[in-house]
Amino acid sequence: MTAEDPQPESGSPAASGPRPRSTAPVVVVMGVSGSGKSTVGGLLAERLGVPYAEADDFHPPANIAKMSAGHPLDDADRAPWLNSIAEWIARHNGDGGVVTCSALKRRYRDRLREAAPGLFFLHLDGSAELIAARLQARMEHFMPPELLRSQLDALEPLEPDEAGAVIPIDGGPRETTDRALAALPR
Repeated sequence: MTAEDPQPESGSPAASGPRPRSTAPVVVVMGVSGSGKSTVGGLLAERLGVPYAEADDFHPPANIAKMSAGHPLDDADRAPWLNSIAEWIARHNGDGGVVTCSALKRRYRDRLREAAPGLFFLHLDGSAELIAARLQARMEHFMPPELLRSQLDALEPLEPDEAGAVIPIDGGPRETTDRALAALPR
C-alpha cells in the first residue's frame, strides 16, 4: 500500500456514506532500518482495521538517492519527509491509522506529535546483531546495511513522558504484532 489513502470501492460501506469514527489511535511503528517496521506495521493495521502508510513512500527521490549511495540523511533532508508523514497523521487523527517512521530522535517524534497529540509510538527494538542479520538478508531495499550504525548511534529511546511502548523483536512478525497490540492503549 502506498502513502496515499486507498479509495473506497464502489458499493463498500465507506463509499455509501460517512465512515464511522474509530476508537483506534494513530500509531507510529518506529525503530531503526531492519527492525521490522513495514511488516509489523502492515500486520498491525490489518488487525486494527485502519489505514496503513509506509514511511519510505514519503521520501523525496533525493533522500532515496542519498541513502542508496550509503550516506545518512541529515535533519534538513528529513524535514520535508517528517512534514509529509505528519500531514498523513493529521488526516487520520480520530479515525485511527498506522504509519511507519524511524522516528529516531525525540525532536522528530515531537514534530509528529504536533499533528496528533495523542499519537502512540511502538518502538521495535532488538540487538544490533539481529537487525544487522535482517538487513543482510533483505533484498531490493535502498537502505544499505552499512548505515545501521549511524541509525543506532542516532536513536534516542522513548522517554517516560512519551506515549508509547518498546516492543522486543526477537520473535517472528506475528508474535511481534501480538506484543504491539497488547501494548496499545485501550
